[in-house]
Amino acid sequence: MIRKKLINIVMECRELFLQGYHTDKRVQYKGTVDLVTEYDVAIEKRLGKSLQEAFPDFEIIGEESAKEITYPKKAIYIDPIDGTTNFIHSLPFCAISVGIWEEGRAIAGVVYNPVLDECFSAERGGGAYLNDKHIYVSKQHDFQQSLIVTGFPYTKVTKGEDYEWVLRTMANLLPVTRDIRRTGSASIDLCYVACGKFEAYYECNLKPWDVAAGILIVEEAQGKVSNEKGEEYALGEHIILSSNAFVHNELLKNIRTEQRLLD
Repeated sequence: MIRKKLINIVMECRELFLQGYHTDKRVQYKGTVDLVTEYDVAIEKRLGKSLQEAFPDFEIIGEESAKEITYPKKAIYIDPIDGTTNFIHSLPFCAISVGIWEEGRAIAGVVYNPVLDECFSAERGGGAYLNDKHIYVSKQHDFQQSLIVTGFPYTKVTKGEDYEWVLRTMANLLPVTRDIRRTGSASIDLCYVACGKFEAYYECNLKPWDVAAGILIVEEAQGKVSNEKGEEYALGEHIILSSNAFVHNELLKNIRTEQRLLD
């Protein structure tokens, strides 16, 4: 079973992740607010070696080692620490995310948060799990009573189109939902939709390793993932939406209102 094999590989990095979380770290800057530590690099290196041995036919694409983003027919996307800023600030919303894709579809994914010991996983056709328990999306149909989660792109520092889109979309959604949260980890956001903590999630300008695992976990938990047009989301698209499926149309309606800013 691919899911179990993938979990075992990710779990190999548990102690290294926790060691980094509980100690002082050397912080470097990939951008103004885009951070990386020695633990991001070390975890990715260990994962990459184990994954290449276990899945020799797949190309490894990691956040810290990829020279460019590619979409091969067989790919494993690694985010060694999704939520590095949280990791640095000792906030517990950070995770290892690994998604296996073949022919443009996710076939297995694991998102593991060692701090909270939450291991989300899925294999296509096999359901979604939190640790050893099946998980499902929320049954909430009322958008006004839905809790939404989002994230902010690193491009916010330039106050360009993405920044304006984020502010205007939040202005649309705040009055018509229960509230909006921001955890700082896209992979965790998707998994929290999958297990019913949030009814919906949306974000722009993500990288494939941010969502490659979480997409399948949501889908296998009977949720929905799309782009801003309501079509099937493809890795690399600018906007991703995810929900329990029941409130997806309402989410789409509010996102589409501001889509003109990115056209």
